[in-house]
Amino acid sequence: MIQFLKFGASFVLPPGIFFLLFFLLAYAAWKRGERFAAKGIVLLTLVFYILSTGFVAERLAESLEGVYSPPETPQGDVVVMLGGGAFSDAPDVDGEGALTASPSARLLTAVRLSRKLDLPILVSGGQVFQESGKEALLAKRILMSLGVPEENIIVESESQNTTQNAAFSVPLLRERGLTHPILVTSAFHMRRAVLNYEKLGMEIVPYPTDYLASRHPILHYMKFAPSSGALAVSVTVLQESLRTAVTRYLE
Repeated sequence: MIQFLKFGASFVLPPGIFFLLFFLLAYAAWKRGERFAAKGIVLLTLVFYILSTGFVAERLAESLEGVYSPPETPQGDVVVMLGGGAFSDAPDVDGEGALTASPSARLLTAVRLSRKLDLPILVSGGQVFQESGKEALLAKRILMSLGVPEENIIVESESQNTTQNAAFSVPLLRERGLTHPILVTSAFHMRRAVLNYEKLGMEIVPYPTDYLASRHPILHYMKFAPSSGALAVSVTVLQESLRTAVTRYLE
């Protein structure tokens, strides 16, 4: 009963309520004889509804997140963690400034790999926006608070995108004689990140984390309820797919 109520509520709250309103708008246009406009509104509404369902979002996410799987026994000489967002003025346990959700998940995976394999960590990420702060410096502070020795942390704090993550971190690795990095980033982001490192002749070990969707989704009717979270996942995957294509064919 609760699940049925949730399904119904999904059409009362955004984005579901907007789909209902657009269908009513299409109906009104149809009644006024504006058949072409009505069909266009219905088509666009259906597209956005489909993208806002968990069923479609999960399958779109799988197209990117299923490319690589974390190796059971990763082999490398350094863990490379890519940044992905921060707020320089966010309150934190031991200071000011904090990473957002995705880079926090990446950092947790990087720390665990570092401890398991006894490897140093390179954190890559600069200041993209005025309020973001330098991600690598914030990550370094957090790593040290988690017990990672300062001498085991390599900082690359100038990059502002994935291309620069690779371009600025590869020289730091090579000058230290590190040639087999284990790359840690969000699963949806891994394909593009790998492409950038491969273009620079750096062989890496992909270790994806921070998954957007289950690796083995189970089908049920709530997966067809509109959700802002599912829509965000679909948009993220479509944007990332476009950026990956640009990296592969244009950069």
